Amino acid sequence: MVKGLIADLHPLPPEQGILAEDPESPHRFRTIFLSDIHLGTWGCKAENVIDFLRYHSADTIYLVGDVVDAWRLRSKWYWPQSHNDLVQKLLRLARKGKRVVYIPGNHDEVFRDYLGLSFGGITLCGHAVHRTADGKDLLVLHGDEFDAVVLYSKWIARLGATLYDFLVVANHGFNFLRRKLGFPYWSLSAFVKLKVKNIVAFASRFEQILLREARRRGMDGVVCGHIHKAEMRMEGDLLYCNTGDWVESCSALVEHFDGRLELIAWTEVRGPMSKSGSAA
Repeated sequence: MVKGLIADLHPLPPEQGILAEDPESPHRFRTIFLSDIHLGTWGCKAENVIDFLRYHSADTIYLVGDVVDAWRLRSKWYWPQSHNDLVQKLLRLARKGKRVVYIPGNHDEVFRDYLGLSFGGITLCGHAVHRTADGKDLLVLHGDEFDAVVLYSKWIARLGATLYDFLVVANHGFNFLRRKLGFPYWSLSAFVKLKVKNIVAFASRFEQILLREARRRGMDGVVCGHIHKAEMRMEGDLLYCNTGDWVESCSALVEHFDGRLELIAWTEVRGPMSKSGSAA
């Protein structure tokens, strides 16, 4: 059921992206889980998400929170064409009969006022229970509901989000220089997070709390986002899956038709994308 972090996929030429709709295509899945896209922010890699969805299709797509960053949009409006293109892409998938479920997170909590409703074929839910093809029940939720900082000290959470945005911008300039010098991509913000012991401890507590909640509800595991740390592992008899994000890791969780789950780090497979949406 559990496979490694990077899928054994090979880049396709753009004109063959339609092969993902072929039932026999290795790029067609039963389910795709995406989270933490953060549309409305400078660091959002909407082009990568569009590219990923060009080559991968699924019967069900879960949007596991923080798809739109309303926090950032309140303070400064930023909405380039690529962000609109991604919204239109998701709406088209819903119109074509794909089941698209949107589970809002803390950055797009404004949509929690509309849970149970459907907009353009996209259904809004507070959480979901996903049954895999091999009969496993997974609790699907963003995860901020179990983050004490978000619940009780929103100003600290917002400050942390601002500092994170700064690191993302610095990371972009840093990697621009690395590319010019012939070095591969390296995440400055991820490095900083790993070096700050309190953040590492928080991530560990977050994972354990979500696993306890999954056990309490009689689930076989949990799928979440929120902390921008793509991971998939067994913890005893429970499965923990974090989809990662589309600011740094550009990762997605997918379910094969036999129930196997797999994390795909898209930039590792496809290569970094330029702002025009082409591989760099």
